[in-house]
Amino acid sequence: MKANETQTATVKVLYFARLREALGKGEEEIVLPEGVDTVGALAGFLRSRGGAWAAELGVGKAVRVAVNQDMAAPETRISGGEEIAFFPPVTGG
Repeated sequence: MKANETQTATVKVLYFARLREALGKGEEEIVLPEGVDTVGALAGFLRSRGGAWAAELGVGKAVRVAVNQDMAAPETRISGGEEIAFFPPVTGG
């Protein structure tokens, strides 16, 4: 990389069930802003969009996250290239 080029890290974000309905999309590619290097920071970035984003991904809302199909915690690190899925908890019966 040349000195005047910047490196961008991109993730694929998927939204399932009620999140897909409320947010109006099932997936998107996001260039990670500087400082967004954890699942929690990504959720905060998405909440900053306001409206349904803030409501559906708000702190305390029942939302699970998986990174590359493995369950993730807010402190799970991301650096680009990951597939990150947000979904409501699922119960069986």
